[in-house]
Amino acid sequence: MKLIDRDDYLNKVINAVGTPDIKVITGVRRSGKSKLLEAFKRYVADNIENANIIHINFNLPDFDELTEYRPLYDYINAAYREGADNFVLIDEIQMCNNFEKAINGLHASEKFDIYITGSNAFLLSSDLATLFTGRTFEIKVYPFSFAEYLKYFGYTDLPAAFDRYISEGGMAGSYVYKDTEAKYDYIAEVYNTLIVRDIRTKYKIRNTALMERLSDFLMDNISNLTSARTVADTFNSHRDKINHKTVGSYMQYLCNAFAFYKVRRYDIKGKKYLATTEKYYLSDHSFRYAKLGTKNMDYGRVLENIVAIELLRRGYEVYVGVLYKKEVDFVAIKRDEKLYIQVSDNITDDKTLQREVSPLLSIQDAYPKMIIARTRHDEYQYEGVRIVDFSDWLIRV
Repeated sequence: MKLIDRDDYLNKVINAVGTPDIKVITGVRRSGKSKLLEAFKRYVADNIENANIIHINFNLPDFDELTEYRPLYDYINAAYREGADNFVLIDEIQMCNNFEKAINGLHASEKFDIYITGSNAFLLSSDLATLFTGRTFEIKVYPFSFAEYLKYFGYTDLPAAFDRYISEGGMAGSYVYKDTEAKYDYIAEVYNTLIVRDIRTKYKIRNTALMERLSDFLMDNISNLTSARTVADTFNSHRDKINHKTVGSYMQYLCNAFAFYKVRRYDIKGKKYLATTEKYYLSDHSFRYAKLGTKNMDYGRVLENIVAIELLRRGYEVYVGVLYKKEVDFVAIKRDEKLYIQVSDNITDDKTLQREVSPLLSIQDAYPKMIIARTRHDEYQYEGVRIVDFSDWLIRV
C-alpha cells in the first residue's frame, strides 16, 4: 500500500518528545494510527542519536507472550538501557490484559518516554485521565482529509478530485481496490468490525443487531437534530422495543469508538450551550455509502459531514448555531477565534443563496462569516459574507 507523509500528525508527536506525558494516539479503526507510530519510530531512529527504541506491536505473534501486564512490564524494563533516551512504542495496547497497570508502572519509574495506540473503544478520550495515573497527551487521528487525498493520488483538477472524494472518502485502505464495490466492501468490513468486535467486547452488548440498526439510523440522519428519546420513539413505532436510556448509551458507545462525533447546539445570542438535541456526524462519510448504498447520495448532508470533520481535524470546537428560529450550520471556536459557517451544495439559485446567507446576516457580532459551497469560482463576498468554494477551503491550511 502506498504511504504519504502525514506531517501535521507526526509533528504533534515529535513536539511531545521529552515531555513527561503518556502519549496516546486515538482515532477510528483504520485511520492510520499504527502507520503514524511507525513514522515516529523512523524519525526517532534517524534523528535522536542516543535513542533506545522498545517497539511492541501486538498485531504480531512475536509478542503473544506479553499479553498479561506483568510480562509486558518486565520485558520493557529488561530492555531499558542506562544513559540512553528510552522510547516505548506499543501498538494495539488493549490486547494486553490490565495494560494500564504496566503503563502506569513504567511511567512512575520516570525512565521511559511512552507512546501507545489502541483499538478506539479501549482508549477513550473521556477515560484517559482515570485509566492512567500520569498526565496524558492525546493525538487525535482522522481518516484522510481532502488535501491528503490529493497528495495520495496526485490529482491537480480540484473540482473533479472533490467529486471523487465525496464518493470514495478518506479510508485510505480502500484506495488499493480498483473496483468500487470492492472499496465499499472493505469500508463496510472496517465498520462492522468496529461494532461487532470493539464495541460489543468493550460494553458486552448482546443485541448487536439493534446496535447496527441504530448506527444505520444515525448514518441516514447525519446533519439532522437527533435525541435519544426521538430515536427510541422511532424504533418503538417499528416494533423495536427499546427505551431512550439504552439508545442514549448506544449512541455514546458509537461516539466513544470514534464512529460518530456529537455536535451540540449553541445559542448565539445568549452565548450558552443547549441540551436535549444534537447532531451526529460520521468520522468518514464513506461509511454511509458502504453501509446504506449510493442510491440516495444526499450531497447536502454529506457535504455538511465533510465540513464538520474537517473543522474537528483543524482543532476547532464545533457547535450547531441557533439564533432565534434560525440555524447556522456551524459555530467553530478555537481560543479567541470564532467562525460562523453555512454549508450548501449549490447556491447559484438566488433563493438558495438568500436562505443560506440570512442567518449569517442576522448575527450582530463582528466574527467572520462564510458560506462554503461548490461554486467552482474564486472566493468572493456577499454583503460581508465570504463565499468560498468547497475544494479551495478544504486545501487551505
